[in-house]
Amino acid sequence: MKHHIALSVVGTSQLQESGYFRAKQVQEDMIKASGIPYTIVHATQFFEFAGSIVQMSAAEGKVVVPDANIQPIASKDVVSFLAKTALEQPANSILEIGGPEKFGMAGWIGDYIKVTGKGIEVVADAKALYSGSPLEKDTLAPQSPVYLGASHYAEWIADTANQR
Repeated sequence: MKHHIALSVVGTSQLQESGYFRAKQVQEDMIKASGIPYTIVHATQFFEFAGSIVQMSAAEGKVVVPDANIQPIASKDVVSFLAKTALEQPANSILEIGGPEKFGMAGWIGDYIKVTGKGIEVVADAKALYSGSPLEKDTLAPQSPVYLGASHYAEWIADTANQR
């Protein structure tokens, strides 16, 4: 059985001002047009991306993030879902997955900064861009998730191996 599985990002179609998300959309469109049975998995941002979000959002000694929600997921939960999906019949559609908890982005990044001891102020700004694109309040949260990961962020970040 042929089954093309692709991992993409929740909110891709709404974030087209970003070159990264435009490329993800092209990838998805090519998969859909290929004629090969497929499943595209839209995952929310991974727990592991918090540090990268801090770096890309740093401005004038602060971290400025959009005043939006996020429902991050542990990468191990994504891998588990992908492995299960690979053994199933192709959905020929997009499946959304996310973490078990929705946070304000400033709160999530603030927790990361506090636990990792980075000591940087986090500011939520409704006009702040995410990867070059504006966000609506729930762009980065799944609208119709078929799976919510089992890992909770507070437990995950408490593990010193995850405090990078």
